[in-house]
Amino acid sequence: MEGLNARAWTLCDQLASEAQRLRVQVHVPPGQMRILDCGVQAEGGLEAGLKLAEICLAGHGRVQLTAGSDDLPWPRILVHTDQPVLACMASQYAGWQLTAEGFFAMGSGPMRSAAACEELIKELGYQERPPRVVGVLESAKLPPVAIGDKIASACGVTPSDITLAVTRTASLAGALQVVARSVETALHKLHALGYELTRVVSGLGSAPLPPVAADDLTALGRTNDAILYGADVTLWVRDTDEAIQNLGPQLPSAASPAFGQPFLKVFEQAGRDFYKIDPHLFSPARVTLVNLRTGRLFRFGELRPDILRQSFEAG
Repeated sequence: MEGLNARAWTLCDQLASEAQRLRVQVHVPPGQMRILDCGVQAEGGLEAGLKLAEICLAGHGRVQLTAGSDDLPWPRILVHTDQPVLACMASQYAGWQLTAEGFFAMGSGPMRSAAACEELIKELGYQERPPRVVGVLESAKLPPVAIGDKIASACGVTPSDITLAVTRTASLAGALQVVARSVETALHKLHALGYELTRVVSGLGSAPLPPVAADDLTALGRTNDAILYGADVTLWVRDTDEAIQNLGPQLPSAASPAFGQPFLKVFEQAGRDFYKIDPHLFSPARVTLVNLRTGRLFRFGELRPDILRQSFEAG
């Protein structure tokens, strides 16, 4: 099977080839990394966000934009994958902290599987040694040369063999690629609960696309709320019904005592420190587990359109 970075690089080439149509800017300084600006200085848009989300998944998932419903009237971002561990955990999860020259971002994308500097990647037992690597950064500014040097050193490539797709949260593409992480958040919660991820065969999830916020802090709140109170995920697993029934109530965001108020309130109460927030909050609002061994379906959690309205419609 083709490697994650190779698949993602092909998608990046496709994105770059349509940069003008997609309102994306391509920066290729001589001898340095290629930067695909999808929503920092560039305007970006919905289609750039869809392509960016599929780059995050290293081409092992599909992302679509669908209409909302009467109860949840916002457009929804639908994602599905038949390679959930590779797509979501070895690639899409934002697990690599990158800092240099006052720049900070959490790195997503398959470059993580080449750097292998996270415990999660080591636990998954999946590592690549590709000739070229791809990453996705969520940031309000474009990364400096020093970030490329750091990635090159960790991944064993030259800076010119790196492509970084970058967007800010307060942009169409940025918000979209965040809420396309509904399945990923469910898998990460399973991992945190000690569940064997190889039992998860396929995943499908959707979450509402919030209005683009005027600033990144508000965008942070809205995109988190989209997952915590609006994400609806189905996972197909192979396990015993008893194990699923015991595990299930711990899966949705409602399992956390912090559940029930907009994320920005939780964030402020934690002194704007993510690490002081109950980690069990970070999961989809509702999770359905379908047992491929027995054909039974189990649903846990609840959608909260009332909290989404507080978050999305605040002035």
